[in-house]
Amino acid sequence: MNPANRYALTFPGTPGTQAPQDVVVVARTDAKGPGGHPVYEDDTGIVRAEISDAGEVRMLASGGQQSPHMPVHAHPLP
Repeated sequence: MNPANRYALTFPGTPGTQAPQDVVVVARTDAKGPGGHPVYEDDTGIVRAEISDAGEVRMLASGGQQSPHMPVHAHPLP
């Protein structure tokens, strides 16, 4: 199965508020993550994730002080 070129990652809103969920679109890069799967990132390069063929997501820190949150859902885009 070929991995998608883009995914929409949905993150939970701020806990304890009525804030909507955040959706970030990430595109495939030439890099491979620690699990050997493709790395995807948003246009800013701040949101980075390794996504397997099965849709499993591993968030990757893009800076030294970052503690990335796990998305609720990763949806492949056409």
